[in-house]
Amino acid sequence: MADSIDWGFWGEGPGTEALGEVTGKRVLDIGCGTGRYAAHLARAHGAHVDAIDSSATQLRRALDQYGNTRGVSFVHADAIEYAGAGAPFDVVYSVHGMGYIDPGRALPAIRDALRTGGRLVFSVLHTNAAGVGPSKNVRPRLEKVCLRGESPLPVHMWVLAPGLWEGLLFRHGFHVEGIEILAAPDAGNPVRCQLVSGVRSGPQQLPIGPKQASS
Repeated sequence: MADSIDWGFWGEGPGTEALGEVTGKRVLDIGCGTGRYAAHLARAHGAHVDAIDSSATQLRRALDQYGNTRGVSFVHADAIEYAGAGAPFDVVYSVHGMGYIDPGRALPAIRDALRTGGRLVFSVLHTNAAGVGPSKNVRPRLEKVCLRGESPLPVHMWVLAPGLWEGLLFRHGFHVEGIEILAAPDAGNPVRCQLVSGVRSGPQQLPIGPKQASS
């Protein structure tokens, strides 16, 4: 089981504390993978986690390793569809899952699934292994995902500049708390990730306006 959440690279950067207080809170893990972070939050922090993944293979692995973990419910589903059905949540997070989902679909659904003042925290790609930085337009682009023992898999991902993420969150009813660029620990690795955090605004607490963010 993990002893912290690695948003970008193992053992580097902010950890579980990026979520804020989760003890006794209802938490949604979007794209839970093998379930290690969901199990960590339940065991070490007393959170009640709905861990969702659309991959049957990943859910099988999660259930094999952590299926008996008290406080975690593993579900094979479309995370965005599930968000509304399982609402309300206190915290929604995703470690590299949000980049695979159209933000125009994901962010309104997550907002509606969160309690007022609830937190959304997620990490996404910023610069890929070829050194290509984020896009300046809100549209997916072709990237390659490397899976152990397999050829690189072409996928469409939303790899967006921080200012775009900030604008999208603001537009869909979030106060943006911060966007941090996470660099790889080895100097020769060009990969960078973004850690994005926001809070759902209340009906009478509309965001004043987005801050300027560097790309």
